[in-house]
Amino acid sequence: MNKTVAVAFTGASGMPYGLRLVECLIASGARVWLVYSQAAQIVAKQETDVVLSAQPREAQRMLEARFAAAPLQLSVYGREDWNAPFASGSNPPDAYVICPCSMGTLAKVAAGTADDLVCRAADVTLKEGRKLILVPRETPLSAIHLENMLRLSRAGAVILPPSPGFYHRPQSVAEVVDFVVARILDQLGVAHQLMPRWGEAAD
Repeated sequence: MNKTVAVAFTGASGMPYGLRLVECLIASGARVWLVYSQAAQIVAKQETDVVLSAQPREAQRMLEARFAAAPLQLSVYGREDWNAPFASGSNPPDAYVICPCSMGTLAKVAAGTADDLVCRAADVTLKEGRKLILVPRETPLSAIHLENMLRLSRAGAVILPPSPGFYHRPQSVAEVVDFVVARILDQLGVAHQLMPRWGEAAD
């Protein structure tokens, strides 16, 4: 496996970003550890018609088939699964991405409240000096939101709002999603060809 990347889906709008990120990571050969909140299950059904089962094993089988994952490449964990590898600093992932990241989750991570696997994994990632990427989807932003983002940025996290550019002239929603996912993959050091880069000619 090239990298081990933990991914969390939370209750903000933006589930297409999270699902596409997992798809691209699997395609790159990375090992993916996935966890999601209860609110994320609701958002996934509403935005994508994807049903994320409350049973991690069922969700894992569905996503393995959906993304053609190799054996042992994708593991799905419950949000209260304290035996998950990324719940401990002795087995941290190379990086952790919360995408989409709700403002409630962002606030808990900023405060060091590690009361479920989503937030505990963020705490572990920061304390072990690994890359933590938060993809917060909210607008407008209050002073509380901004202060929490600044606090996390100072702690070493990457704040990556899903703000797509349009210089590549996207022709579909999928291309807009890929613009944001491309920026996440760049931060992870994962090669991709989702879109031409600035100054490169499009195919």
